[in-house]
Amino acid sequence: MEEKNGHHLILGELVDFITGETIRDTHDERYRQKLARLLVEHKGYLKKEIKPRCELLVKAENKKAILKIDYTINLFEKICMIIKYGPGSLITRHRPALAASRLVAQYQVPIVVITNGEDAEVIEGATGKIIARGLELIPAKSELLKILKKIRFDQISVKQAEMESRILYAFEVDGSCPCDDTICRL
Repeated sequence: MEEKNGHHLILGELVDFITGETIRDTHDERYRQKLARLLVEHKGYLKKEIKPRCELLVKAENKKAILKIDYTINLFEKICMIIKYGPGSLITRHRPALAASRLVAQYQVPIVVITNGEDAEVIEGATGKIIARGLELIPAKSELLKILKKIRFDQISVKQAEMESRILYAFEVDGSCPCDDTICRL
C-alpha cells in the first residue's frame, strides 16, 4: 500500500539494518539502508559504531530546528565521520554537510561524506577539500583508523559554531519546503 506523507511516498515499513527498529519504507530510506549495509558488510564497521538519524539542533537568531544527520561513525568515543544523504546533485550539499560536521560535536569531525545513494564525495572536514569520489571510496574502517592517526580533533569555537548553525539553518530549514516532515521546526 502506497501512501503520501509530506515529501515522501510511503511504501510500507522496513526494518532498520543498524537498529532493528521498524521504520517507514521510502525511496530515500532504501538508499540509507543500502549505505548502512555497505558500511557493515563491505567497509568493516560494526553496527554499534554507526549511529543513524543523529539529531542536531540548529539556530539562526530566534529560530530553531532539529535536523537529522543520516549516520555518524563513532570510534574511540569520538565522531570520526558523518554521512549526509540527499537525493539529486551532490554539489549543493557540500557546505551544509561541512557545517553539520562542525556542530554535531564540539570538535571538527575529520571526514564528511555526502551521497545521493548512487554516488558520493568524501570531504576532509578541516579543509573542505574533496579527497575521494564514489561510494566505493567511502573510507573503510581500516582506512579511517589510518586517517585518525594523522589528525587532531580541533575544537570549534562558540563563534564558529554559531555561524555554522546559521549556515545549516539557511540551507536545510529556510531552503526546505514547509511540508518536509524530516525537519522539526521549533
